[in-house]
Amino acid sequence: MIFVTGPLYAGKRTYIAQALGLSREELAERAVWDVQDLARSAPDLRALAEDLARREIVIATEVGGGVVPLDPAERAEREAAGRLSCLLAERADIVIRVCCGLPQVLKGELPC
Repeated sequence: MIFVTGPLYAGKRTYIAQALGLSREELAERAVWDVQDLARSAPDLRALAEDLARREIVIATEVGGGVVPLDPAERAEREAAGRLSCLLAERADIVIRVCCGLPQVLKGELPC
């Protein structure tokens, strides 16, 4: 599994589609994105991570930066999203962080 993460609107989908030579339609078939939203309602993050790790490409937006929310529920959602990203990175063969459209490979290598 290839796990791609980075800030909102950083070019994660565009980058991975270009790097793998995929059209938008092909990317939609082979990838799942915005998985940080799934963490909100997941009763078991490990089970969710195992399920997502079966996908070829998993894309998550980093939500842990910036001002910490005052609302305890929002803080818990942020915490869950961060923990899910850690679990996915652990299971991934390749981990890439994209910021400003620039990739930083954190784990593994992209096939050429």
